[in-house]
Amino acid sequence: MVINLLNLFFPKVCLSCTGHLSDNELHVCTDCRHQLPVTNFHFKDDDRVKKVFFGRVKVENATALLHFSKKGMVQQLMHNLKYRGHEDVGLFLGEWLGAELAQIEAYKTVDVVIPVPLHKAKQRKRGYNQVSKFGKAIATALATEYREDLLLKVSNTQTQVFKNRLTRWSDANAIFDINNPEELNNKHILLVDDIITTGATIEKCAEVLNKAKNIKLSVATMAITD
Repeated sequence: MVINLLNLFFPKVCLSCTGHLSDNELHVCTDCRHQLPVTNFHFKDDDRVKKVFFGRVKVENATALLHFSKKGMVQQLMHNLKYRGHEDVGLFLGEWLGAELAQIEAYKTVDVVIPVPLHKAKQRKRGYNQVSKFGKAIATALATEYREDLLLKVSNTQTQVFKNRLTRWSDANAIFDINNPEELNNKHILLVDDIITTGATIEKCAEVLNKAKNIKLSVATMAITD
């Protein structure tokens, strides 16, 4: 009764279409979930994400859950996640993708899930890394370790999603570092992020992670730009 009264006066809304959620819906309404543009890359052995890194960094497996397009449903979700404090969007997408990856042999060998880090100043301002809950949910689904203390961002750059391609490439100068690389020796690492645009950020992270010996690197993101 208390919950119903709360919903009456403070109705929960879908973080995609802003319509009211029913009592049995969380974060995204059923209609929107069915309309979200899923890629199914990992089910179709589609290596489109992997090809982003061809000739730049070795990637074992790579996938993205959703297609991102400007003014689309996924952009609304990402905006709510990154700028409106709706961190549970990451949890929702992480539980979804994690359940799917847990069915695929290539991802069952993952030893550790690591998120692309935010610079400390940006994380303090936002209050959270938008990739954290996403990564934790995937790690839980894969029954593996989650670590966000190993890969660090030591220079600050502005958000990349709405920039043009040339500007995004300039962000490849962002500087990352690694703590205790020996802890990752001989590990299969799953690097997670929100959106793949040019792949420059993940490439820079991969270069740093390769300070560890004999790693395998896979990539999973919430979305990929069309």
